[in-house]
Amino acid sequence: MKKIFLPAILCLAGCQNQETGALSGTYRMLHSTTIKGADTTHVSVDTSRTEMLKIFNGTHFSFFNHDKAKGTDSLNQLYVSGAGTYQLAGHDYTENLDFCNYREWEGKQFHFTLEFKGDTLIQSGEEAIPELGIKQIIKETYVKVK
Repeated sequence: MKKIFLPAILCLAGCQNQETGALSGTYRMLHSTTIKGADTTHVSVDTSRTEMLKIFNGTHFSFFNHDKAKGTDSLNQLYVSGAGTYQLAGHDYTENLDFCNYREWEGKQFHFTLEFKGDTLIQSGEEAIPELGIKQIIKETYVKVK
């Protein structure tokens, strides 16, 4: 019994590592689309002014978005960050947001679909926090940093 059980556990652990291993790394955002109700907001990242990174390891994710003027441009100040755990099963990706500078988003879970095209990662799905009146569809495109 032990001889059969141990290889099965090792296979399951190996399968999980292969799936999350492909995701592991640092990604730079290229483009983001947000749809709120009937309104669609297209946000192209102006890399001369802002930068967003998303980082994955085998169990956790984090994201950082800031203005490159380091907050000195009062009209365009930006800093957003968050982190937590994730689960990945095929293309189904779930984020558990444990930390966020928008504190009311902490403790929330979000379900997305991930698509890989070479070194490009496309994340799409719904962000819904009913108690905050948030219900929006997002599509974010990232390129892996080499």
